[in-house]
Amino acid sequence: MTYPPSAPMLSISPFNVIEEAGTAVLTLTEGLEKEEFLASRLTRAETRRQLRLMSAAALLLSPDIHTLLVEIDWDGWRTLDQRLATSDQAANILLWLAVRALVPDTLMWLRVYRKNQPECFKEDD
Repeated sequence: MTYPPSAPMLSISPFNVIEEAGTAVLTLTEGLEKEEFLASRLTRAETRRQLRLMSAAALLLSPDIHTLLVEIDWDGWRTLDQRLATSDQAANILLWLAVRALVPDTLMWLRVYRKNQPECFKEDD
């Protein structure tokens, strides 16, 4: 699809993608136990989709940002991105670990950094 030259192009910051998809993951999995999550094909599929968005956005951020926001597990996001390309049982367990640890930790650290290092988020303006 092509847009007329005067049409505004929307762009969304990788940080916003991470935060929105992370919120979706937490909402989808709220109150679920591991066995319930692993048994729910639809919830697991949508969670996987949201996590793929998060990992892709995390990998779009520059190495400089990764260095400045050191508390975020960027290697974990890289590993998750690689593993989400498969659909084996080990990947499903990794999904659960991401839901319970990687996503909440990342969202928490983004809030802290947004407050304490706003210059890292200047592209959001």
